[in-house]
Amino acid sequence: MKFKVGDKVIVTSGKYKGQKSEIVTVYPQDNKVLVKGVNLYTKHVKAMPAFNRPGEKIVRERPMNVAKIAILNDKGEADRIGYQINKDGSKVRVFKKSGAVIKATAPKEAEKEEK
Repeated sequence: MKFKVGDKVIVTSGKYKGQKSEIVTVYPQDNKVLVKGVNLYTKHVKAMPAFNRPGEKIVRERPMNVAKIAILNDKGEADRIGYQINKDGSKVRVFKKSGAVIKATAPKEAEKEEK
C-alpha cells in the first residue's frame, strides 16, 4: 500500500468530498485507511442500569477505501504516489506531478516513546 500513517490526504468522493485530513491507521489487507474526522457514524449504546451506565451516542470514524482519497502534495493539490530507486538502492515515495520526494512522517506514538 502506498499510503502511510500521517499522510495529508483529501477525500475525492462521497459525503465528505473535498475534506482535507490526515491518515490515522492503515489496513493494507483490506485496502482501507482510517482518516481523522472523515466517514463518521453514530453508534447508539443501550443503557445498562445494573452497571449504573447511561445510554449514549458514540461518534466514530470508519475505515474507507483508498480509491476515495488522494495524497496532498506540497502545493496542497491532489496527487498520486509513485516510487523511485535511489543510487544507493533505497526506495522512496515521490509525487507523480512534481517528482518531489514525499517526506516520511513518523507516527505520534513513536515520537512519544522516543522522548
